[in-house]
Amino acid sequence: MEKIIITATAESVGQAEALLKAGVDRIYVGEKAFGLRLPKTFSDKELERIAQLVHEAGKTLTVAVNALMHQAMMDALPEYLDFLEKIGADYITVGDAGVLYICQRDKRPFKIIYDASTMVTSSRQVNFWGKVAGVSEAVLAREIPSAELFKMSENLEIPAEVLVYGASVIHHSKRPLLQNYYNFTHIDDEKTRQRDLFLSEPSDHDSHYSIYEDNHGTHIFANNDLDLMSKLSDLVEHGYRHWKLDGIYTPGDHFVQIAEYFTKARDLIVTGQWSSDQAFLFDESIRKLHPANRNLDTGFYDFDPDLVK
Repeated sequence: MEKIIITATAESVGQAEALLKAGVDRIYVGEKAFGLRLPKTFSDKELERIAQLVHEAGKTLTVAVNALMHQAMMDALPEYLDFLEKIGADYITVGDAGVLYICQRDKRPFKIIYDASTMVTSSRQVNFWGKVAGVSEAVLAREIPSAELFKMSENLEIPAEVLVYGASVIHHSKRPLLQNYYNFTHIDDEKTRQRDLFLSEPSDHDSHYSIYEDNHGTHIFANNDLDLMSKLSDLVEHGYRHWKLDGIYTPGDHFVQIAEYFTKARDLIVTGQWSSDQAFLFDESIRKLHPANRNLDTGFYDFDPDLVK
């Protein structure tokens, strides 16, 4: 069986080390200017230390360069890419075509993962960037039902990553929407993720769309976080062996423990010992570790494709 790759975000140097010990294959990190929606942004010194730990463990490092670029950011990008070369970053995630062009033009050594968030919804699109820009992998949108995922897998020419645990972004605007709202309502409040703000549907008071604002604009997340523990065997059967764990809303040791359940699941699948009963037990354990103020479900996975437009 082709290897199952598990990528996990890290919020600290210590957590990165713990995730490596838990069996994660790739650590996903970044810094403030070029990385979107990270649990924490790191200094150059911290990134260099994480790279060292990752490579000493024989694992790989992915750095987020997935911001929506403007000219000043593009001007500063080559220097940052020089730094990533220096620390030996193995992969970078990219959503802006300008970054792909710069990497091709300057013959950068990184393997590139195409990550345009909610817009990556077809095998034709993924294969296009693989052929034209030489990307080695792609991150699929979170809103693709399993029936569509399985059809896509028949035509994908490069590996595709699926989020199997964590929060799903549903909207990103470069505009400071929260600040604009505060200005209009004369509210003085924080806009950070730590403030734990959320939007609610007028007709559904139980809805909880997390929202925060940073230097990249405003980010809004799906009502519930994803947990595809019960779907892992189906994903593997249809060729999806690149899994992502996102800890943006699951801090500390609980995220490491959740990662351990997914690495154990991977190992059981590889050795043919995985079962629906085991999936249920792991799923129940993850729900106990998940933040109490956030709900879990399988997202769009079981939706009828005709209902998703």
